[in-house]
Amino acid sequence: MISTSSVRTVVGIIGNVISFGLFLSPLPTFMTIVSKKAVEQFSPIPYLATLLNCMMWIVYGLPIVHPNSVLVLTINGAGLLIEALYISIFFAFSPRRLRLKILGILVVELVFVGAVLAGVLGGVHTHNKRTEIVGILCVIFGTAMYASPLSIMKTVIETKSVKYMPFSLSFISFLNGICWMSYSLLRFDLYILIPNGLGALLSAAQLILYFKYYRTTPNDEPKQNIELPEVVATSAPDSFSCVTVER
Repeated sequence: MISTSSVRTVVGIIGNVISFGLFLSPLPTFMTIVSKKAVEQFSPIPYLATLLNCMMWIVYGLPIVHPNSVLVLTINGAGLLIEALYISIFFAFSPRRLRLKILGILVVELVFVGAVLAGVLGGVHTHNKRTEIVGILCVIFGTAMYASPLSIMKTVIETKSVKYMPFSLSFISFLNGICWMSYSLLRFDLYILIPNGLGALLSAAQLILYFKYYRTTPNDEPKQNIELPEVVATSAPDSFSCVTVER
């Protein structure tokens, strides 16, 4: 008979694969940046936010904080490397003023994560308490980043157009949220459940809006690159990134 632990592992691996694909979704944006050797109107904030998110969930998944969280570590470790690459490209093609801004934010993020790690390891001596403290911080950051799709959904309702909300992105985000919700329920983990449950609900709401308004979306609009904020539901609170969609 298949154990719950084995099922949870399989679900987590599937979640890792989907999340990895979503981490790679901004590639068109960076291909544009590299080809034009300029960041133009693109913002580094989503990638810096995702980097912080991944770092916090790496802390959460450490054996000394929350044991038996290998799949949390793997996906967020991969996300950390991918976001670091994105930020490096952004830094390379940014003007000096924006570079200083990026460096400043990076320093603040690193100091914050270092302080959390030092405080938890130095001042808290049980896994349960460490999990609670870091988990609450992760949920706060993840929930804050989840506010991003609300502006897109508002735009869809106001314009009666899904031009800025591609179906594939919403659908994959929904599947990813459901996958990680299942993972958290198979061995209950409230801190993984809350952000991914919220992500699944928001993605479902986006799908409902898509089916409601896709028929009223103009078909004769010129092709253009659109930068979309995207929430990536992983074992961490769903990571925030940008993707350029060509219509």
